[in-house]
Amino acid sequence: MTFQERQLVRTGFDFTALSARDKYKLMIGTIVPRPIALVTTVDEHGRVNAAPFSFFNCLSADPPILAIGVENNPDMSFKDTGHNIRMTEVFTVNIVSWEIAEAMHVCAAKYPRGVDELKEAGLTAMPGEKIAAPWIREAPAAFECRRHVTLELGKSRQIIMGEIVYAHYREGLVDEWLHVDPAGVDAIARLGGDTCSTIRDRFEMLTPRL
Repeated sequence: MTFQERQLVRTGFDFTALSARDKYKLMIGTIVPRPIALVTTVDEHGRVNAAPFSFFNCLSADPPILAIGVENNPDMSFKDTGHNIRMTEVFTVNIVSWEIAEAMHVCAAKYPRGVDELKEAGLTAMPGEKIAAPWIREAPAAFECRRHVTLELGKSRQIIMGEIVYAHYREGLVDEWLHVDPAGVDAIARLGGDTCSTIRDRFEMLTPRL
């Protein structure tokens, strides 16, 4: 079958008739690659929490806004990240490189509240420059954020937007023109299911000009 012939063959899904799980599977398998945010927060007692999110991206540069999609527990109570941001109004997004991919995976485990995932993963919490939430020394880049707005999507999920107030980069990743070296960042991304990818295969596509 030729490319043109394949374009004529379509499979459709009525999202209004699908279960939440089925919609999730179609979305995460199609909207790829998704960057991974390893989000660090502190609770009202100063205890550190770290959790990865692949429902994450930047939305605006002026003001500089990041957004993460935070799911609640099955009983609709807040998970640690959602609870901590609600209580402290701050969080830090750490970019996940290939080098810390396994450590990020350790942070994804469901530990009891109060357990420091960074210690379990062998990662180092560094004091925030502007906020209480720490950044991770081993991450190639990290963005300290203050909560900008939270969107409640029904009972099960929140979209939390944060305004970047400070950025940390490993030495040598940013040049004098503020261009970031993608090879140095070596970020990983989430695909469908348990599959991840790197960004090591790259090509240029110049913006067309009329």
